[in-house]
Amino acid sequence: MHRRLLGVLAAAAVGAAALTAGAAPASAAPAPARAAQVKAVDFTGIVALSNCSGSLVRTPTAADSDPALVLTNGHCYEGGMPSAGQVITNRASSRTFSLLNSSGSGTLGTLRANRVLYSTMTDTDVTLYRLSQSYAAIQQSYRTPALQLSLARPTAGADVRVVSGYWRRIYSCNIDGFAYRLKEGEWTFKDSIRYTSTCNVIGGTSGSPLVDASTGKVVGANNTINEDGGRCTLNNPCEVDQSGTVTVHPNIGYAQQTYTLAACIAPGSVIDFNRPGCLVPRASS
Repeated sequence: MHRRLLGVLAAAAVGAAALTAGAAPASAAPAPARAAQVKAVDFTGIVALSNCSGSLVRTPTAADSDPALVLTNGHCYEGGMPSAGQVITNRASSRTFSLLNSSGSGTLGTLRANRVLYSTMTDTDVTLYRLSQSYAAIQQSYRTPALQLSLARPTAGADVRVVSGYWRRIYSCNIDGFAYRLKEGEWTFKDSIRYTSTCNVIGGTSGSPLVDASTGKVVGANNTINEDGGRCTLNNPCEVDQSGTVTVHPNIGYAQQTYTLAACIAPGSVIDFNRPGCLVPRASS
């Protein structure tokens, strides 16, 4: 997990110098015609947490009057990392988030949560906060929209962006494939997104939205990378296939799909586990 920031602070200077990882210099030759299909992904709707990254998000059917939502990782939860099997729902929160401007060069204002709607590190790694302001109020105050959550499963090979509010840096990546099970310490994640080797995410990028460059929609939440080649330990996740075979991919990063949570969000910004397509673990009764 990327909550650990030691050893990566030097990257701040890199982030300040170049907001987009892998971006071509201004003098580079024009991109091929097919690149015109790629949507411009910037820091619109991106937030910074004290220890992680996140995004202002909404479902396709959300009303402007609904309380706004912020998405980040489960291991970014202010109460500490949820234990394996733990699901947190509907818990009071006063967490604050710095809302960035579209260029990432400044902060538009501070958003405040009043509730943790959902947080877990079981099967996935997500925390969803409900804010005290509606989407309409945020639009009126800051002239910035929320990112839309995709309700569809992403595909292998997709061109994606990891947008970090903590580092104010954008990583250009591709989805290499999916891990049947991803094991890290006591936690196991299902159907995790695996990046290609060029996606060098670092500590502090945890919770960054994974934005599909062709649609501009959020398809995942960046959450971990195998840092040292270790086997199934903290900061060194391993993949486990259906037969139980363990594979280690040193320096490869992962994200958790978010369509399984997006389907659970009902009108009024509440969680309804009985909605079609809602596949995240339920809270214990």
